[in-house]
Amino acid sequence: MAPTPHAPTPQPAGPTPSDPGTPSDPGTPDVLAALATEARRPGGAEIDLLPTLELARLMNAEDRTVPEAVAAELPAIAAAVDAIVERMRRGGRLVYAGAGTAGRLGVLDAGECPPTFGTAPGQVVGLIAGGPAALTSAVEAAEDDRAAAVADLDALDPTPADTVIGVSASGRTPYALAAVEHARALGALTVALTGNRGSVLGAAAEHRIEVVTGPELLAGSTRLKAGTAQKLVLNTVSTLVMVRLGKTYGDLMVDVRATNDKLRARSRRIVALATDTGPADADAALAATGGRVKDAILLLLAGVDAPTAAALLARHDGVLRNALREALG
Repeated sequence: MAPTPHAPTPQPAGPTPSDPGTPSDPGTPDVLAALATEARRPGGAEIDLLPTLELARLMNAEDRTVPEAVAAELPAIAAAVDAIVERMRRGGRLVYAGAGTAGRLGVLDAGECPPTFGTAPGQVVGLIAGGPAALTSAVEAAEDDRAAAVADLDALDPTPADTVIGVSASGRTPYALAAVEHARALGALTVALTGNRGSVLGAAAEHRIEVVTGPELLAGSTRLKAGTAQKLVLNTVSTLVMVRLGKTYGDLMVDVRATNDKLRARSRRIVALATDTGPADADAALAATGGRVKDAILLLLAGVDAPTAAALLARHDGVLRNALREALG
């Protein structure tokens, strides 16, 4: 039986300092001992003595458990995606906020959306504790800076149409927690992506995605299974959101931006596949539409000219199927 999604029911903005689940020092050993992401694997004390191939097999076996953990959260992921799409259709943005590995993965996913899906600048944003410097160097103290999270979010001038996803393996990183709490107070949609159940971050958000991957090969190194799970979930969220927004046509990335030779070749291939034509026809259609894949497909399938294709797509918010339906009557 499929698991029941976490219902996006109203919840408090977050535990108070007096809440026993929110100790004043989240880094104290007793707190860390309670987290699945910090637990120690049975038999892990002597892994450094294993032959390299056996150690590699052990790590690979651990990694194979991650997709199953993500699968258990698919209903929660789907519910969050549908809520995000509703906001983005109103002009909202998707914002990731995290520290360390979690923050880097959010920035990575945001950075891949413009070339892949043709998103507008600033439509998908990654915020990382410590700023751009933290992408290539560890800025560990930055994750405790709640004020910086609020300031980073305020710099985006958030609105109720926006969505903020706090990403934290522990589910208690102050930067991610403050971003979610502040976003929710401003009326934005909030989602928590964590590696532990019952976290303060999950309690602070309207939607919670809790992918419990368990103890790491190296105790507490959440750049391993927990980070892999975050990457899979972020891939899923952004991809499904873009599919629902009409950024694809079937499995084809029809909003791809052809900014280099590889992407120009991909654009030609996408047009040819979508229209069952050859490279020459695809090239001619792309030339007529300034390289815009959706417009080129409309030209070939509906027999319209470039201005008409552009008008059809504008009328249907860029959704190619709907534009085709009107063009073909």
